[in-house]
Amino acid sequence: MRALGAWFLFLPPYSSDLNPIETAFAKLKALIQRAAARSYDDLWHAVGHVCDLFTDEKYYGFFKAPFYDAA
Repeated sequence: MRALGAWFLFLPPYSSDLNPIETAFAKLKALIQRAAARSYDDLWHAVGHVCDLFTDEKYYGFFKAPFYDAA
C-alpha cells in the first residue's frame, strides 16, 4: 500500500461503553422496540413518547456513567 502512496493512520482503541451517545441511542432503540409500533404513525408517536421520557437527569446519567462527571 505504501508503494501506491497510501499512508496508515492508527486510531486509539474504541469502546462504545465509554461513549454516552451510544448508551443513549441503545436505550432509545430498546424503548422504541418495546413500543412495537407497526405503522409509520405509530412509530412517530412512539418516538415522541420515548423522547419525552429522556429527562435532564437521564441525560446527565449517560455522561456520569462512563466517568464524564463534570461537577
